[in-house]
Order: sequence, then structure tokens, then C-alpha cells
Amino acid sequence: MNEALPPTRRPGIRAAMFVDFDNVFTGLQAIDPEAAKRFAEDPKHWAEALSAGDSGKSARRFLIRNCYLNPTVYSKYRTYWTRAGFRVIDCPSLTQRGKSSTDINLVLDAMDALSGSVGIEEFFLASADADFTSLIQRFRAADRMTTVIAAGAVAFAYREMADHVVESHDFVAILNGTAGEPIHAVAPGTQRQAPAASKTKTKAASPGVRDVLEFVRAAPGPVVGAMVAHRALAADPSLKTDWGGFGRFGTWVSQIGKDIEYSSVQGGWVWDAKRFSLEDLPAPADKQPGVEEQVTRVTDVPALSAAQFRQIFQSMAARLGEHPANRTELSRQVRDDCVSAGEPVSRNAVSFVLQGLSYAGFPLSDEATSAQLAIAWTRYVEELCRVALLEFDAAEQLAVRRWASGGLLDT
Repeated sequence: MNEALPPTRRPGIRAAMFVDFDNVFTGLQAIDPEAAKRFAEDPKHWAEALSAGDSGKSARRFLIRNCYLNPTVYSKYRTYWTRAGFRVIDCPSLTQRGKSSTDINLVLDAMDALSGSVGIEEFFLASADADFTSLIQRFRAADRMTTVIAAGAVAFAYREMADHVVESHDFVAILNGTAGEPIHAVAPGTQRQAPAASKTKTKAASPGVRDVLEFVRAAPGPVVGAMVAHRALAADPSLKTDWGGFGRFGTWVSQIGKDIEYSSVQGGWVWDAKRFSLEDLPAPADKQPGVEEQVTRVTDVPALSAAQFRQIFQSMAARLGEHPANRTELSRQVRDDCVSAGEPVSRNAVSFVLQGLSYAGFPLSDEATSAQLAIAWTRYVEELCRVALLEFDAAEQLAVRRWASGGLLDT
């Protein structure tokens, strides 16, 4: 039986941070190279942002700050981390395939911290590597809070085992200095709460609120969340920074009140509670029947229709042809284009596709066509299915390809 943690002698949550440098850095490079550079060269900035709280009681004190990196590849960044107060553990490659010793060193140090006399209350693990799922389970079993900092796609089981997840876009916002307030970890499936004063300001002053109220109340049924977000941003561009201090669209729209309801199911929906309810949302089977539903449920591939995937590739190719932008800006542009085209998708869905294209090794250049984007993405989806041990017959495989490619492989 675990004994109660001893009282702390200083205010703040006693925390420990373990950073898988190689994993986070490569993940950020695929999303935003400038953010990756800031992560590697200014760790003090984002560590302080994560340690900040709403008050002295909720602020974190990182008693342990460890960084694990491969010195053969990333030795030039070592000094930045030691100067920021991190203990840097060199993890060189030990095999011919280049596999480093990060995993075993990180796990051993984390278990030492878990069993130590200090009584760490919250463990931060900066890595999207699902191999650490068992470590998160051990933290949870010992009744410790766990927070995962993700820079890239995260396995469903790994995400759900953690108490909180700092998503890629939130972490990039910290690194790029675009967060409206210190980013706090958000529990999977929940919405972050903002200070009461911020809520009052958003309700009273934001033109985005007024536009959303008018739009949703006049809608003939529940409205796709991406479409509502697009209307709010058009009415109030300042919300692009951090949704008025709420961090996410779902949190922001949930705090409007006035009978406006929001649910994150099926990609997110907003409705007028005086006329509709959760039961009025379209059935999931209407959107993604059969084998597609298996893929989205097991692999975390966005639950979009073939038409939505097709629009993503077409919008992406058009934007890249105009002027290749960084992935953060490109995801926003493609999201807006899809909404305008009548095939609304969330920005998270677009970011997931961009990450998949990056993992597939597809270069996002001005010469990329929608068909080429569809082919690379479909191959990535098929690889996810293979890793997840999903077995399909020939007809089902064809259905997956047509769905994931948006039908572009047939044209």
C-alpha cells in the first residue's frame, strides 16, 4: 500500500521532467522547424512556461529536469540545456541500426524518482514514443499525476493512460511565443478551464461570440464545429492567438453559455440547446461506415469522409502552389479553405494529415499535386493499419484506399 506523500517544505507541486530530446526535436522539425530550433536552444523559456500556474499553490517546482540526447548527433545543443539547469544524459547509439540508449536510461531514472523519498507528485514525459506507455502505467498505479508533452502523432493507448497531454500545437505556441497565457496541460477528452475574469470578457466583448450566437441559433440543426470556428475567427481575428485565453475552440465555445452546447464527438458539433440535443447529431455510421470506422477507431486517423480528405488534398496542393508556408500556417489555411468549400474539417485533422505526409517522407513543395498528396497519405494510412495488425481482404483494402485518398486514386 502506498503511503501518503510527505508535506512539502516549499509551495508548488513537486514535479519531475524527463525529455527524450531526439524524439521531440525530430517531431517538431516535421511540424515547425523554427519551433524545433527554439526547443533545442532555449529550454529555459518553455520549461518556465510549463511550471507557471494560476497561483503560487498551483505552480510547479521541477525538482528533477533530465534531458536524454544522442551526443553523436545533437552534441551542439548540450550547452543550452546545462545552462538552463537540466541534467543532460548522453545516450549514444549502441546498435548498428542507430538505436540509442535513451529509453532504458530514462526509465531507470524515472523509477528511481518514483521510489525516492522526495515524493514527486507529477511526472512530465516529453516524448511521443508509445514505448513509454508501461512507464506511464507505473506512475498512474502509484497515484502520481502524469503529463505527456507530444510533438507528433501519439498512440491512443499512450494518450489515454496519461492524466494530461500538452498537444503539439499548444507546445509550438509556447515555443513561438504565440500563447495568450501559460499553457496548462489538458486532460484527454476534457476542456481546459480559464480564469473567471477571462470568461466574462469573452462573453461580453467578443464579436466572435455575437456572430456564433446568431449563426447557431439560425441553423436548421447542429453545426459542424469547424464551421462555427471559422465564423468566429472571421468576426474576431484576435481569437487566432489562443481563443481568448481559453486555448482551444471547444473550451471557448463551451463557455459562451446562452443555451449554446458543444460536443467533441465526431470531430466536434455546436447546437442551440433550446431546439436540439446530443441525440440530434448525425449517426457516426452515416459518415464512415464499415472498414473506415475500424481504421479511425484503432489508428487515430481523423474520422473524415472521402470528400473531406479529397478537399484537404486539393486545398493543400493549391496553397503549396501559391507559396509554400510553414506547417503551422498551412494547416490553418487548409482548414479555412475546406470550410469555405463546404467540407469543414478541424485544424487538428489537417495537422494529422501533414504529420502523416512528413512521416511518409513526402516533400511539401510547390510542385506537389493533390493526387501525389493523396497517394503518400494513403500509403501512410496503410502502414498504420499494418502496425496496428488490422487485417483486410482485397475488397476492404480497396475501400480503405478509396476512402483515405478521397477517391483521387481512381482518377
